[in-house]
Amino acid sequence: MILAGADYQAIAIDGAVTDGKLVTAPAWPAHPAWIGQFLKVLGTKIEA
Repeated sequence: MILAGADYQAIAIDGAVTDGKLVTAPAWPAHPAWIGQFLKVLGTKIEA
């Protein structure tokens, strides 16, 4: 992937990465981080 121009991100199993409008994560333990970043991309504001 790197040879094709990808930017490799070494993140924790419970982390997520946002690149523009793309949010990705390595596995299911990252669901909370992924959802948090995804909601920011959508412009959602959650208030308690």
